[in-house]
Amino acid sequence: MSVLHMNLGADSYDIVIERGALQKAGEHLNLDRRVLVLTDDGVPSAYAETVAQQAKDGSVYTVPQGEGSKSIERFGEILSKMLSLGFSRKDAVVAVGGGVVGDLAGFVASAYMRGVDFYNIPTTVLSQVDSSIGGKTAVNLDGIKNIVGAFYQPKKVLIDLDLLSTLPERQISNGLAEAVKMSLTSDRELFELFEKGNIADSMDEIITRSLTIKKAVVEQDEKEQRLRKILNFGHTIGHGVESFEHLNGLYHGECVALGMIPMVSDKLRPRLIQVLESLRLPTSVELDADEVYAAMTHDKKGEGDSVTITTVQSPGEYEMKKVRFKELYPMIQMIGRSR
Repeated sequence: MSVLHMNLGADSYDIVIERGALQKAGEHLNLDRRVLVLTDDGVPSAYAETVAQQAKDGSVYTVPQGEGSKSIERFGEILSKMLSLGFSRKDAVVAVGGGVVGDLAGFVASAYMRGVDFYNIPTTVLSQVDSSIGGKTAVNLDGIKNIVGAFYQPKKVLIDLDLLSTLPERQISNGLAEAVKMSLTSDRELFELFEKGNIADSMDEIITRSLTIKKAVVEQDEKEQRLRKILNFGHTIGHGVESFEHLNGLYHGECVALGMIPMVSDKLRPRLIQVLESLRLPTSVELDADEVYAAMTHDKKGEGDSVTITTVQSPGEYEMKKVRFKELYPMIQMIGRSR
């Protein structure tokens, strides 16, 4: 077992990395109260049940898998369920699932009675390396991703690598895209590890190094005023593509992979593409550049007609700069194939 400590003053918490942690959730988390375990139907039901059975009064709420569950309507339904079950301000919400479940559960916890305790047990590579820590919670609205939400830190995060054993290969690659993202901005040795290609034997190191990077960034810039924006590397164009995922069927990490390609130097780009291809991640996609551009201009990180982007010249060296949205149009075309 290893423990990373997120140092955020009164909102500090531990990130416990331990195989088998799910079975010992009651030892790590305060479950001696009413607990709502939120999961989705793509996660083995035994995971959520294992946590609920360790609670004094545990209930499981299961939502449909996918981004469609990150809605205002679903948010309201879960709050109503907690109210009907008699939840008080002293009770807790536990997320057992991927990024969608974590985002939704965290936002529910932030809003019920103005805030109840929230624990996160991520079950996907993407959520284990990235979204489970940092306190960003949100739902989508009118087709715009994560446009309604709050910064709300968990009380503890349990990272159990054994939970990844049931994931399909594509989901593993999807999550590793976020780890590649962090290696490019902040960890040259991690990027070189990806280039060596021995991924299966390196998962513990990949996840721990990725969490260490994100922890350090969040500690310095919890509310994304400046430095934390490096975690959005690849996301500006990636979110634009993701807004039209119904056309492409792409996952979040796959969209981030595409979004990183135009943001690296000409010298680095072939190395990045080789890594992405080795991970079976897309390096081009059929898209309508005008549609993606329109979605990008609704980005919550935008500032009028401009947005701050992160570019990488070589692994571990990044630059943040403000550009006009129109400057990104040729970059969209760089990854696009005509339909």
